Amino acid sequence: MKEVYRRCCGIDVHKESVEVCVLPAVGGSGEVRRKQFKTFRAELIRMRKWLKQLKVTEIAMESTGVYWRPLWNVLQDEGFERLVLANPAQVKALQGRKSDRRDAQRIAEFLQDGRLDGSFVPTAEMQRLRMLLRDRIALLEQRNEVHNHIRDLFETAGVKLACVLSDLLGVTGRNIIEAMINGETSADKLSWKVRGSLPKKEKQVKDSLQGCFDEFHRDVLRRFYRQYTFLTSEIEEFEKLISERMAPYAEQVARLDGIPGVDRMVAWHLIAELGVDMTVFPDADHCASWAGLVPGENESAGHSKSNRCRKGNRVLRRVMTQAAWAASRCKKGYLRAFFYRHRGHSGWAKAIVATAHKILTIAFCMLRDGTEYRELGDDYFDKLNPLRTVKRLTKRLQALGATVSVTMPPTPLNVRR
Repeated sequence: MKEVYRRCCGIDVHKESVEVCVLPAVGGSGEVRRKQFKTFRAELIRMRKWLKQLKVTEIAMESTGVYWRPLWNVLQDEGFERLVLANPAQVKALQGRKSDRRDAQRIAEFLQDGRLDGSFVPTAEMQRLRMLLRDRIALLEQRNEVHNHIRDLFETAGVKLACVLSDLLGVTGRNIIEAMINGETSADKLSWKVRGSLPKKEKQVKDSLQGCFDEFHRDVLRRFYRQYTFLTSEIEEFEKLISERMAPYAEQVARLDGIPGVDRMVAWHLIAELGVDMTVFPDADHCASWAGLVPGENESAGHSKSNRCRKGNRVLRRVMTQAAWAASRCKKGYLRAFFYRHRGHSGWAKAIVATAHKILTIAFCMLRDGTEYRELGDDYFDKLNPLRTVKRLTKRLQALGATVSVTMPPTPLNVRR
């Protein structure tokens, strides 16, 4: 049998330079080759040519911030048999034995010995979608910060509008703010700006506007409101651009939108973070672990010290948690029942994480199999074991002093023994 030729390379990545270490071919003789390159694209292309001259077959690099991406773009699809992005925790050096040269060689040795698990790297198109969606989140956070500044400015001026309006920057709030910026000071005239169901609160609105709002507050409010409207328009532009780029995945988005708690925006995030090819994950559990929605393990001497979830994809974890909160507030449905089933014995926080895990598992299976969401119903867990459900409810009624007589069918259906 012909022996497979392998020559491994490890790259220690930094912002301005990379340290490259190439080991001798497996089973062959030779010396370890080392070289340092700048991170300019021309230098990285020179590095790629050098690696090809040395007949390198496998390359591993540490996932360091965003600095690994230029290297990955230069090296992928260039004929190397394997390109691995390693988790920094797997190649962490011992304290006192760390240097750039040692780090690069250790990464190469771990790759050669098969001790590295490659991280999931999305396609170039998915990376761009990720960037757009994550930038949109950053803009939302900035807008929320400006919203809070406006609220605090009103409180400083004694304007208690936030106590009356559920959304300070809603239609009514914006109408009042624009009138105040244009110089309107009369609380009576400002209260005429109310819309929707607020006319019945017109007197409360008028009372809330009787503060000490002066020219200084008006000047600051004008700048904050200008910033708020600018960020709002930028968010709308980003959403328009994302919608155009998501057009090829309209079928997957529509399918995911059928999951309770998942709207179009959550579906966009799922596709951008996971992609549409689920073969990159062995199964749904690995996908949930990658997202940081699986309890960790920290056990010593038979005692569990902590089961806090490990770090994962923070954006996907955040979006899934928001979807779980939305699903828990549905009037009925399987996911709502799942949430309250876990909340009873684990508490709110763990129930939300468990529900987020369940939603992600459902989304993974739908993307993998191309299936639609099938609602199991909010009585799904009761039907798993009807006899146990009857006993539990009977016990609760008896605790209230009621006399209960129950007649069960001779052969209950769907009984899990």
